[in-house]
Parts: sequence; structure tokens; C-alpha cells
Amino acid sequence: MVEIGLVGKPNVGKSTFFAAATMHTVEIANYPFTTIDANKGVGYVRKTCPHVELGTPCNPKKSLCINGTRYIPVELIDVAGLVPEAHAGRGLGNKFLDDLRHADALIHIVDSTGATDAEGNFVAPKTRDPWEDVNFLEKEIAFWIADIIGRGWIRIARRLEAEKVKIEIALAERLSGLNIGEKEIHAALQNIELKKKPTQWNEQDILKLAFEIRRIAKPLVIAANKADAADEDYLKEFIRKCADRGYHAIPVSADYELALKKAAKAGLISYYPGDEDFEILQENKLNRRQLDALEKIREFMKKYGGTGVQKVIEHTVFNVLRMIAVYPVEDEHKWTDKDGNVLPDVYLFREGSTAIDLAYKVHTELGENFIRAIDGRSKKILGHDYVLRDGDVIKIVARR
Repeated sequence: MVEIGLVGKPNVGKSTFFAAATMHTVEIANYPFTTIDANKGVGYVRKTCPHVELGTPCNPKKSLCINGTRYIPVELIDVAGLVPEAHAGRGLGNKFLDDLRHADALIHIVDSTGATDAEGNFVAPKTRDPWEDVNFLEKEIAFWIADIIGRGWIRIARRLEAEKVKIEIALAERLSGLNIGEKEIHAALQNIELKKKPTQWNEQDILKLAFEIRRIAKPLVIAANKADAADEDYLKEFIRKCADRGYHAIPVSADYELALKKAAKAGLISYYPGDEDFEILQENKLNRRQLDALEKIREFMKKYGGTGVQKVIEHTVFNVLRMIAVYPVEDEHKWTDKDGNVLPDVYLFREGSTAIDLAYKVHTELGENFIRAIDGRSKKILGHDYVLRDGDVIKIVARR
């Protein structure tokens, strides 16, 4: 399952975002380090379900299908709030970083009102430039990676040069615990200029490499949270600064999303995650204050195309990680498994993944005994190197 870390300093609304995205019960309070142990929950990304074109209802096992939309699960991890010098163990820094080892990407929850200082304490709105939080998070994670690379570096670099070991292999071994491999490291080395001999690298060289590895292997998406309370010009300026650095910042109101989900759960409104509007079902059960609050939420959604929570998650999965959805089946004609369930499974893959990757994902033995794949739409025979496309329905044929 795709794993996304929710990061940021205390009191920016991380736990509220997590609760809104997963409807998982977490402790939410206005003081630093409310979250001490990482909370894990399941959020969803949406795709049009292929059963719509098949004309037969689907029977999903580990996902949901609502009105022709398949909700595909992703794991969200809400970790302890980060403060400056976390990489050196300050605050809950070591635990924070440890919880993010296996994350495929990071959603940085930022207080876009500028009303929390570097430590997460409350201050007057627009006191703290939200961009400073993005800047310091970049540095903390890069310093963390640099520290892992740099331990005993001269000794390691001498061995590399003496044994003529590829630098990517050595660094991948060092960073394997962070779910960072040779591919990401090779890309990072190609993007920056370093001295040819690793023995000549100094601390700044290693830090420079760490910044680039983080950018590639742990990409960041910015959730400009509390946008419902932010000064509009202040918010626009923050989004512009993010864009200048190559980040896509999305206005978010985790409070609004959580309120809508609770109202929907109570049967007061009709609302599904990611909707740009909602329908009031039981107006007679709502008082004037509640109706006014819903109208305020509706105005925000019209302005930004929703509350932003679902948009941030889907941008991370589909645009940043560049994932596609693929549906394995055993009957390429009826799109069913051996028990007759229609489109029971769906997997997320990185763009460029192949039919053999799908086979191994479904079961190791399918991968090891792969013969061919079959396209569920065209019924064409596909080889192991067939590049999967978004929405593919695929049968894997293997030796028995």
C-alpha cells in the first residue's frame, strides 16, 4: 500500500487533517506534542471504476466503490510535531524521523494563517511566514539523511575507491532503512555537481546530496491548512513562494472536512470525500448557527473546489508519485476472480510498471511462473514487459 507521512510542526492541524482524511479517532488539542506516537490510518484516492463500462456492479474486497467511483486505500501516518533541530534529537525529533522511514511521500501541513511560531506556540496571525516552516522542514530531513550518509564517510569512501564499488550501491546500503534505493540515488547524483572522488567530499557536499535525495525519494506536497481563516493576500503570497521553489501548495480546511464527514455520518448531509459541494438532507434537525456554518463551508468549497483534504492526497499520489490504478482479474471476459467477484482487486503502481510487476504484486508464484498477460478490454496477448496503463484490467497467465 502507498504510504504517506503527514508532517509539520505542532498545532498546525496535522491530527485534524488525519482524522478528516481517515475518520480515525485521534487526540486533537491546542498544545505542542498532542501526537506522540504515530497514528496510522487509511485514506482513499478516487478513480472511475471500470465496472461502469462493463455495466455490471463490482465486488471490491479491500477498496470501496460508490456511485461508480472506486476509492482506493492508501496509508496515512500522522507523526509527532517537528521543531527546529529535530535531527539532533530536539523535541521528539528522533521519533518523528524514525516514523517516516518508509513513507513514499510527505504531506507537509502548514498553518497558512501564520499564527503559530517555530515551536508551534500560538501567536498573532501573520506573525510567522509559513514559508519558513517549509524551509526548515526541508533542512531537518536533509540533515537527517546527511547524518546517516556521513557517519564514518572517509573510511567508506576509501573502500569504494579501492574496491571500485559503485557509489550508488554503497549509498543505497546506507539508506536502505529509509526506503531509498539505487535508482533515486543515481538520479540525485546526476542532478548535482560533486567532486568525482568520494574521498574528496566534505560535509557541504554530503548535505547538498542529501537535499537532492530527499527531493527525489521523499517528495513534499504542501497543505496550506486553516485556509478558511487565512488572510487571502497572505495565503496567495505563500502559495506563490511555494511555486517558486517547485512545490504545489493547496489551500485546505481540515476543520471543514472533518465537520462535513461528521455531518454526513449523522445523516444530516450527503457528502463524499472530494466532493465540491454537499446536499443538506435534514434541514429541520439543524439550528440557525449550524446552517450558517454549513453555508460558510459551502462558500469556501466553491472558492477552492472543495475542502482541499482529498485534493492534497490525490495530488500526492497521482501527480507527484505518478501512480496508476490497475485491476487484476482471472476471467478476462467477465472481469471476475475465480469466485465470480467482479473487479475485486485494485493496485496502485508507479508509471512505467510492467505486467510482470503486476504478477509479482498479486502473488510471488504468479511472477515466478509468468507466461503472459491478457488485456481485459482488447483481449490482446501481452508480454512481461508490457507497460501498464491507468485503468487497465489484466489477466495473468502462469504455469501451474
